[in-house]
Amino acid sequence: MKRHALFSLAILLFLACSHQQLLIAAALPSEAFKVEGKQVTVYTTAASTTSKLTLTETVPFKEQIQPRETQTCIFTDPTKTFQTFLGIGGAITDAAAETFAKLPEAKQQELLKAYYDAKEGIGYTLARTNINSCDFSSDSYTYVTDGDKKLDSFNIKHDLQFRIPLIKKAIAAAGGRLTLFASPWSPPAYMKDNNEMLHGGKLKPEYYQTWAEYYTKFIKAYENEGVPVWGFTIQNEPMATQKWESCLYTANEERDFLKNYLGPTIEKAGFGNKKILVWDHNRDLIYQRASVIFDDPEASKYAWGIAFHWYEPWSGGEPMYDNVALVHNTYPDKNLLFTEGCAESFDAKRYQYWGLGESYARSMIHDFNNGTVGWTDWNILLDEIGGPNHVKNYCFAPVHGDTKTGQLIFTNSYYYIGHFSKFVRPGAKRILSASSRSKLLTTAFLNEDGKTAVIVLNDGDRQVTYYLCVGPNAAKITSLPHSIQTLIF
Repeated sequence: MKRHALFSLAILLFLACSHQQLLIAAALPSEAFKVEGKQVTVYTTAASTTSKLTLTETVPFKEQIQPRETQTCIFTDPTKTFQTFLGIGGAITDAAAETFAKLPEAKQQELLKAYYDAKEGIGYTLARTNINSCDFSSDSYTYVTDGDKKLDSFNIKHDLQFRIPLIKKAIAAAGGRLTLFASPWSPPAYMKDNNEMLHGGKLKPEYYQTWAEYYTKFIKAYENEGVPVWGFTIQNEPMATQKWESCLYTANEERDFLKNYLGPTIEKAGFGNKKILVWDHNRDLIYQRASVIFDDPEASKYAWGIAFHWYEPWSGGEPMYDNVALVHNTYPDKNLLFTEGCAESFDAKRYQYWGLGESYARSMIHDFNNGTVGWTDWNILLDEIGGPNHVKNYCFAPVHGDTKTGQLIFTNSYYYIGHFSKFVRPGAKRILSASSRSKLLTTAFLNEDGKTAVIVLNDGDRQVTYYLCVGPNAAKITSLPHSIQTLIF
């Protein structure tokens, strides 16, 4: 009996140890992501070549235990995960919709496929639109008659002509689902202390509740037309007095409007599932706005996250990427969403200026690495003069439609954005990716289907040979001057 008991105990110990070894083995990164013998598929867009989101090479992983000091390496670890990816997209404004309507049917279909088809296009999954008019509208308008405090006259007839039809077509082209959020540029003039929609001004306190109800009216009207609204920002650029539609809020004012009026009103209307984002302005003051609102529990409970733009270099400084990381690290339970960016000062001679695309890639890489969950470009489409825009604030879009010739002009920005949106899909997790040399910028994501997408930007004048290093294996890849690559394995 003793021998039998000892034998049984030995078996139990063996099984227990084996189980523990299996658990340990399952946790080892090298076991979870073996790439030895596998290949990297490389897609490239490069200046002075014909490569535009082109599959340029397939490279095998080979064993490399220790990289040499002289090698340039992109170190990627799919076991180190960070934020969950929401999506990438662009704004469907009045300008985009009006330009779209002027194009031939074949070009309309080409544009929809180019942006929203995940296989034949770049697979946009996010969209932004405007509440009331913005600068990229042909005129100023609201959804109510002047002085209507009860909002009895509210209707979206204006949007039914061009904008909503385009949004519906975009939803269909995206496979039936598009994450749409909305932003107001200004309340109606009678609600503001300067009595106009343009040139800043502030919301009058006696209209706080009316304006809060305006958002619910907008959501109901759009959803009654079959256009789901995922969320909204409180105010576009609340610290900018613009010559176009604008409205000013200090951080304290936005906080108090959110917690005392907008948040409770949205919940009472049955829209508590809609995502509310604060700020919706540049990175420069983003931390101050975040701290004022998120440090107030009664305001913070209504805020899903914080939205931001990229226009802070207007003051002559550099993009304040670190401020995004500061907000993310201080308030990790809040989401960061990039909601607007474009190249300003339109000039048709610069359609193919390579810096347009590179500015997008630099921003996207830094913003994602600093915790951003999604990235939304400004207008998806503008005409041959960078409009229409009722205050002549003409800008670039990734795609322009020449309403005189009926042709589409794709700038390199379209392809640069596509290196992210086509290969990184909603639900992906950002993973660790780091460059050993500053001449290459990188970010990376692990998609839900198990495929890893590593984006590498070379915005310099020299060709760079580098190694994609995953554990003890590496793939040798060449980056051309002024190029972007997406590496899939």
